[in-house]
Amino acid sequence: MMTFENFWQIYSNLVLTVGVNALLALSIWLTLSCGLLAMANAAFMGIGAYTASLLTMNAGAPFPVALAGGIAAPTLVALLIGGPTLRLSGVYLAMATLGFGEVVRVLILNAEALTGGALGLNGIPQLTQWWHVLVAVTVVLLLLWRLRRSRVGRAFEAIREDTVAASLMGIGVMSHKMLAFALGAGIAGLAGALNAHLTFFIGPSEFGFDRGVDILTMTILGGTGGLTGPVLGALIITLLPELLRSFKDFRTLLNVAILVLIVLFLPKGLWDPQRFKGWFAGGPR
Repeated sequence: MMTFENFWQIYSNLVLTVGVNALLALSIWLTLSCGLLAMANAAFMGIGAYTASLLTMNAGAPFPVALAGGIAAPTLVALLIGGPTLRLSGVYLAMATLGFGEVVRVLILNAEALTGGALGLNGIPQLTQWWHVLVAVTVVLLLLWRLRRSRVGRAFEAIREDTVAASLMGIGVMSHKMLAFALGAGIAGLAGALNAHLTFFIGPSEFGFDRGVDILTMTILGGTGGLTGPVLGALIITLLPELLRSFKDFRTLLNVAILVLIVLFLPKGLWDPQRFKGWFAGGPR
């Protein structure tokens, strides 16, 4: 019989990766809650990961300082690029933020003296502990739960439903979009900093288009109707490759098939509070 100690030795990285991915899913959920289809979260994760890693490896900074740097750097970048970028919407915003992600990847590749270029950074100290991830996820969930029920959260919802109507009601549309964009960047940076000090190694390929799609998929799969959805989606997307390991070459095909079925039959994601209310009221509506 497998003891908890044996289980943790084998699966500890997988469990902690679920927490990191939950942070990433929550980061894009925040921007989606304000009606922003921004695909820069993978780039922000990369900025946070490299910043925190360089602080611990080159500057000898304590881990809390490195985490703070991993949050602050992408937040600052988001504030700098948010002005011109957030004037776009829909697919145009998605394309612009994807382009920004490619710019970040190219900069990392060319700054070999600092980032290691295509070889990445090796030997990052393994400082991330289970309680770091637990505290980070808990604090972010509490922050977003409080934010959602505040005046700012109601403003986000109004902007998502109708930008023009929200503006006519006196809501500062651009300032609220900037807030959502910057907070989402900071959460993604925190995830990157924790992940970098968990895996020993980071490289530019980890923060490209594929990672951006994975982050969006986690949130859409789980559902954007509440905070439970992104966490559930992160859990499924992280564990699915392990559960389908026996299928080998067909694993990716099965993964895609499952996602297609979810989109077709559960367009609001797996966690839809309105669906559950319908069931409790006497059946799905």
